[in-house]
Amino acid sequence: MSSPPSSSSGKALDFEAASKSAVASVESLKFKPQDDIAGGVQVTSFSEIVDEVTLHFQIIRLAKQIYVWIGSTSANLGNLYAAAPTRPNNTVSVTSILGGVSDNTGSGIARRLVLKTGLNIIVACNIPKNNPMLEANAEKKLIEKLIALGHSRPKSQSSGPGLSSS
Repeated sequence: MSSPPSSSSGKALDFEAASKSAVASVESLKFKPQDDIAGGVQVTSFSEIVDEVTLHFQIIRLAKQIYVWIGSTSANLGNLYAAAPTRPNNTVSVTSILGGVSDNTGSGIARRLVLKTGLNIIVACNIPKNNPMLEANAEKKLIEKLIALGHSRPKSQSSGPGLSSS
């Protein structure tokens, strides 16, 4: 039994085949637009001037949850809250992951976003404390953007405890 002849042209063909295979693998890993992948990640960032304060927003939409960051003067994470719908009576549970319990800036936003979307919500909030109007207006801008992006439930499903019909 003889072994195949080893030649530089045979090695070149093997290298070429391996190279094509590697290129095909890399092509399959490239980022695809949101419409092409089910359950993909969609990132939206925007800034708004609210009550004479520039607020920055980042929304990261995952398959079954939304992560929201709201910040004003720095890119710090701020307080971090997790909120989720709970059964059997359609209430919302909210917990503080980072930040003190005395500063609840963002916990109300997280609770109301769950009611609006029906999804698990993570909210990082770094806006000035003790300014309920700023927080309310920031939430309003955020909800407007979520609706524009199509991340809210239809009106018929969004009624729940603590949610007005406005």
